[in-house]
Amino acid sequence: MTDGERLENIVETAVARGDAPGVVAAVATGDETHTAAAGAMAIGGPPMRPDTVFRIASITKPVTAAVVLSLADEGVLGLDEPVDRLLPELADRRVLRRPDGPLTDTIRAERAVTARDLLTFTWGFGMQGAMFMASEPWPIVTAAAERELASFGPAQPATTPEPDTWMARLGELPLLAQPGERWLYSAGSQVLGVLAARAGGAPFEDVMRERVLAPLGMHDTDFYAKDTSRLATAYEGPAVRDPPDGQWSRPPRFPDGAAGLVSTAADLLAFGRMLLRGGQPVLRAQTVAEMTRDQLTPAQRARVWPGFSFLGDRGWGYGVSVTEWGYTWEGGSGTAWSNAPDLDTTVVVLTQRAVDETGMPAVCDEVLSWATSSR
Repeated sequence: MTDGERLENIVETAVARGDAPGVVAAVATGDETHTAAAGAMAIGGPPMRPDTVFRIASITKPVTAAVVLSLADEGVLGLDEPVDRLLPELADRRVLRRPDGPLTDTIRAERAVTARDLLTFTWGFGMQGAMFMASEPWPIVTAAAERELASFGPAQPATTPEPDTWMARLGELPLLAQPGERWLYSAGSQVLGVLAARAGGAPFEDVMRERVLAPLGMHDTDFYAKDTSRLATAYEGPAVRDPPDGQWSRPPRFPDGAAGLVSTAADLLAFGRMLLRGGQPVLRAQTVAEMTRDQLTPAQRARVWPGFSFLGDRGWGYGVSVTEWGYTWEGGSGTAWSNAPDLDTTVVVLTQRAVDETGMPAVCDEVLSWATSSR
């Protein structure tokens, strides 16, 4: 059985056992690329295609990081300078004494937030597991929801306000931890999108297109699907989570740098190959090396709050999770992207079934395991 046939067999088997209504998987090693599609774009809908567009959710994060790092490479912003110059809404931060405490019970931040803090998710604001297990909503969670920030859950392009309003609303809230103290998931990438737009002097989607998407030929990657006939229906279990004419069918007011992009297998392969080839024409080689190594200090790792146990055997770079064999990240919509540098291999698996209590669709791990084996 050839590699292409083996990949087709994996995705067809996954669809047959009910992993997802449809799957697209792509593996590139050296100059050889294999892509396979199986199932349907929607239950009872048209067949899945290799160029089907998916909501990639948190795989947006490494793309956002690359945009910001390209600005840093050119000296437009400094990773260790306070973000106050471009994001005055984050100046003079207050910090909750307890993350589940009242919003008025705060102390002063010990230092300013930096772009590096945002990239490493150690700036003091974001998701942690205990907030989702609490019997009563934490005040900070309620306040973020009231402001429609979409910082503690999936992207909400239909309701999230435009960037300046979003930043102003975020600036009304205290941090959950001191800058640099501990790792908190996701919201840093939302802020990075606003930072990149202000540093680049254009809307974030335009800065991203100029610096990353256009140079790499990622023409199907955007914050909405221009051709909704190619957009897979998103599911949560058997229920439709977002139809093709839903939230991702029109330009959002807030281009969410944490989870807002749609993309294809081919585009994500192009992004992965850019990193494996040393970053050109987007990033410097030394910048890629920094992006893809563990940036967390032992103290930050020791202070990870419950709910993100994966950090026990993984690290965190700039928008990517760092593993023994390379770096990776997954999207809550059921999508996965990985680079294995020693094997010169990029792996993309796209489904439209959201993560549930059982985790990611099993096909994601199966394709990765096969692609990084001796095969």
